[in-house]
Amino acid sequence: MSNSIGEKFQITTFGSSHGPAVGAIVDGCPANLELSAEDIQKELDKRKPGTSSVTTPRKEDDEVQILSGIFEGKTDGTPITGIVFNKNQKSKDYSMFKDTPRPSHGDFGWMTKYGNYDYNGGGRGSGRVTIGHVIGGAIAKKLLQTQNIEIISHVTQIGDIKASEKDFDTIKENIEKNPVRCGDLNAAHEMEELILAKKEEGDSVGGIVETIAIGVPAGLGEPVFERLDGDLARILMNIGAVKGVEIGLGFDVASHTASEINDEYQIENDKITTKTNNSGGIMGGMSNGMPIISRIAVKPTPSISKCQNSINLEKMENKKIEIHGRHDPCICPRVTIVAESSTAIVLADHMIRSGFIHPTNLKI
Repeated sequence: MSNSIGEKFQITTFGSSHGPAVGAIVDGCPANLELSAEDIQKELDKRKPGTSSVTTPRKEDDEVQILSGIFEGKTDGTPITGIVFNKNQKSKDYSMFKDTPRPSHGDFGWMTKYGNYDYNGGGRGSGRVTIGHVIGGAIAKKLLQTQNIEIISHVTQIGDIKASEKDFDTIKENIEKNPVRCGDLNAAHEMEELILAKKEEGDSVGGIVETIAIGVPAGLGEPVFERLDGDLARILMNIGAVKGVEIGLGFDVASHTASEINDEYQIENDKITTKTNNSGGIMGGMSNGMPIISRIAVKPTPSISKCQNSINLEKMENKKIEIHGRHDPCICPRVTIVAESSTAIVLADHMIRSGFIHPTNLKI
């Protein structure tokens, strides 16, 4: 089972939804980066449950403890271990799923592949393990800030409700003003109403999350097997609820000609840029200095209270199930910080690999 990602800046996540704790070990962060538990906590607070009516009512403080890797307020070059203890598990809610896989979950795959499967809350396959992503991403973001790289993720669509385009600063400001974390406040209100309506029906709804990274220098990534867009697509697709990833125009390129969407170069204020950014900041697998833009399609939360069809594996018979417990009626608002963190992890790794950040000591 693979639980690690990254080459020079590597994170290994651990723990399960209803186990004692979840967390991450971050290896490869250079020494002398100013870092505290508060830097990580402010990121975890963006994804923790029970913060609004559009998230799961499960209440967790998600308070991080740093076990290693920091000395006198700075990283010391050794592995950084961050851990969050689970305090509000209700495993009895899941006892009925011991032999009955939930529709559109990973249960059946886990049962078939491993046999010994922690079905409580989805175990290791739960969205709760993305706490490890956020711990790693918080450190990566702090590292990227030393190079003036900034990343934000925001919800652009819930169901058939789409947000209008906004500039980076407006999005950054507006996502903190609504529980959906949408950059368009008018659309955010409609999205919230739709999420709550589906929640009342015992259903859920999906959407799209966009991530924008600015300040990324040209030259990150490799042209063949270690492409920057390939690595971004990999880590984003590895988020459990994601069913599609696109960079720049993405699938829309299929409906255009090259003359319509080619990003033409220009020199503006003595800086090389492109007139458009349809490539999403990545050409030939390498960054070109323009904002890096990605989008993920997030499926509706599969845990819903409506009656669904499944099977009993022990008795080998069909079975009807209703999933009770505490679940998000829409995963998108909390996925934003996971997408943001995942993007930061890849960019930090490539910044070190490409020589923009010293691998062992930031003071060198």
